Amino acid sequence: MNEDAFWDLIEAHRPAGEDPDAERLTEALTERLRRGPVDVVTGFAEQLSWLLYRLDGPAWGEQGEQSGDSFLYARAAVVAAGRAQYEHVLANPAAFAPYVDDLVWAEGLLYVPDRAYRELTGEEWSRETRYSYESGSNTRAWEGFRGGA
Repeated sequence: MNEDAFWDLIEAHRPAGEDPDAERLTEALTERLRRGPVDVVTGFAEQLSWLLYRLDGPAWGEQGEQSGDSFLYARAAVVAAGRAQYEHVLANPAAFAPYVDDLVWAEGLLYVPDRAYRELTGEEWSRETRYSYESGSNTRAWEGFRGGA
């Protein structure tokens, strides 16, 4: 799956409005991905990990009071907000600030590929993506920064 296909899926399943419905988003994405094929599920996971990894740095992570988990959930919320918002936040880290206060709603997005894989194959998936989405894993971005995520 390439980045355009990933964003097409997000846009097609993202709830409209200012008050996002995380459960609706994650259920819709899981439903679509569990129809397969497996490489679409793994490709979705790769793209999601890459996009979260790119937002993992002090420019975003040092805004407000954030734990490693809350920083991850805020980055997931940026992805769930869609491509235009993601690209805006990536280019303008100050635009990340509103996501710091709206932490948990997009956590479920992180588990979509795992659930879809399990429902598609009947097996657990030990996800191994090229990039880790865990907070602080983008060591190049955090290099030389005191404090970390």
